[in-house]
Formats: sequence, C-alpha cells, structure tokens
Amino acid sequence: MSYSLDRRSVLGLVCSIFLVAGAVAAPPSTTEFPVSATQMQALGVTLMALEKPAAINGMAYPARVVVPPSGNQVISAPFGGRVEEVLVDEQQAVKAGQPLIRLSSPEYGELQLKLLEAVSKARLTAQSAARERQLFSEGIIPERRVQEANAASQEAADRLRFAEASLRLAGVDPAAIRKMGEGGNLQDALVIRARSAGTVIGLDVKAGQRIQGSDALVRLVNTQQLWLEVQIPSDRQQHVPFKAVGNALTVVGREASAVPMSVGAMVSDNQTVTLRARVVRGAQLLRPGEVVQVRVPFAQNAAGWALPLQSIARQDDKAYVFVRTEKGFMAQPVTVVSSAGQSIQVTGNLRAGQQVATESVVALKAAWLGKSGSN
Repeated sequence: MSYSLDRRSVLGLVCSIFLVAGAVAAPPSTTEFPVSATQMQALGVTLMALEKPAAINGMAYPARVVVPPSGNQVISAPFGGRVEEVLVDEQQAVKAGQPLIRLSSPEYGELQLKLLEAVSKARLTAQSAARERQLFSEGIIPERRVQEANAASQEAADRLRFAEASLRLAGVDPAAIRKMGEGGNLQDALVIRARSAGTVIGLDVKAGQRIQGSDALVRLVNTQQLWLEVQIPSDRQQHVPFKAVGNALTVVGREASAVPMSVGAMVSDNQTVTLRARVVRGAQLLRPGEVVQVRVPFAQNAAGWALPLQSIARQDDKAYVFVRTEKGFMAQPVTVVSSAGQSIQVTGNLRAGQQVATESVVALKAAWLGKSGSN
C-alpha cells in the first residue's frame, strides 16, 4: 500500500519530530543545530547569500507640495479706479517687471500733479536760496534771509521726495517717475507690474471693472521655490534626520530631492507630525497642491546587512538570524539598526558569502529551541 503526503503534511511531520526531540532534551546550549537538506525542502526553507554590508532606503511617507509664503504674491490696487486692460492670462509665466494690469484713476492723476508741483517748487526755492547766498556774500542782505531761503529750499526738497515716494508705493517705476518730473507729461493710466517672476494663478478683475483701493487684482506664485510638507507618524520621529546635513529626502518616481528644515510642534488628529523640507532639485517636476510619496532616510543609517523582515527570529528580547552550516544552521545574534517596509538592517558577526534563511524561520526556531515556534 502506498501513501502520498502533501507539503503541509510533511511540514507537520517534521515539526512534530523537532517537538518530540525537545520534549526529551533540554534546550540546546549551543547555537548550532542539525537540519538536513530533506528537512529543509520539506519545511520550505529558502536561503539568501550575503553579499556586502549596505545601507537600506528609508521609509516613504505622503507629502504635499506647497509654495512658501515668500513665493506667494498678491498684486493689489494702489487706489480706486477702473481696470482699462488685463495684460496677462491665467497660468501664464511672467517675469519681474512685466505689465499685468492697466488702471486709470483720478487719484493717480492727483499724485502726478503733486509731483509736478513739488518739482517746480523745489527748483524755484533752490534758485532763490542760491541768489540769497550770493547777495549775502556781497554784504547786501542780512544772514537771516539766507537761513530762511535755505529752510524753504529744504522743505520743498522734502515735499518732492514725498511725492516721488507716493508714486513708488503706487507701483510706478522710479525711472518713469524721474522722466515724468523732468518732462512734465501726465499719464492717463497706471501700468501695474509684477514685483518678481512667477506664474499667474488667479485674475480677480476684468477689463472695465471698477475697483477700490487695496482690492486684489492678480495672484502669482513662484513655482521655482517649493516646500514639501511630509506627514510622519509621531512614533517614528526618532528615526527621522531633522536638519541633518547630507540626509536628503527623495521624491518617489521623480528626479527631485529636498532637505529637512523643521518639524511641527503639534501632533495632528491622525497622530502625525509635519516635517517641512525645501526642494533643492527638480522643482520643475512638481506642482503646488499635489500629493507625492517622499522617501525619508533614517537618522542613523550606517552600513549593515539588509535582509527581508521575515529573516529575523526573536527570543528573550534578542534578535537572531539562522546561518547555514555544514550540519544544519547556527542561530547568530544580530542587532537591528533600522527597518523600512519589508526590509530590515542588522549588524553582527556576519560575513559575505554566508547563507541566511529567509523563509520558514519559525520552524527553524522551533528546531533550535526544541519548543513551539510560537514561543
């Protein structure tokens, strides 16, 4: 009569043999124990050859791409008036100084008029002061008249600077202000320009629309300066290299990287903390608002042996791996340095070329201890 045994039956039979052996003998004092090739095949033990120590990649966490406060630009109206023309479109890239809005306003005309009056007054008082100083030098007038003329000239110069500053605050280019004062020509409309380069993400007005002072006109963002807000589980903070030099974060699937800057002081409802990082490479491959996966390296990720997570057996708060020997296996104690997903990094008395068990480690542990693998 013949019998056929499936793999599960063989596995149970081999484990039973190990348990019976453990019932009649105390746990082995040595870390080496015999396992034949037939038993290995029955248990489904697989081996992995050690190559050389290496660091393993860190964990991947979700992150949102955001624009830093300095990268946001809101162009507002310096005074009330009417939008004559919108000179840009949404999603258009603009350069620093590029015209955005053409605005007509009575207030703008008044500022120009005050500038012309201040220029004329400053010129006249300067000439008067020069004449008074000449007369004083000839002994014709007293010194008091020279002092009064100098004071009037200084006051007129201050008013001119104030008129120029008012136009600069309204967004008028300094060169245009100087040309306006020299030529005396009034402009019928103010051209509002971008203060820095960016991309138009919002137009809040239309041509012909009347607006009030300080109303928002155009919103810009600088997409070349981006941050990543990475959500790290609060219990993983000690593994993250906050502000660690050389520990760059990499964006999964993109040729982009960032450097850590700070970590939030609060824990969210999802029990995560926010790690903020500045993108230093590949910003053009990212878009504000999108969510990406960011791989965060470990704070201490020295070279070690990278193994599958299931290769580790634990006993009495210690970690072991099972190294293949001529007679069977040897339980080699190791120190766990870090882990990432299904990979774990260990250090210990291991060398390249050795073979380590990566499957059915529970059964090997039972054979080593002579007791149930669940223990």
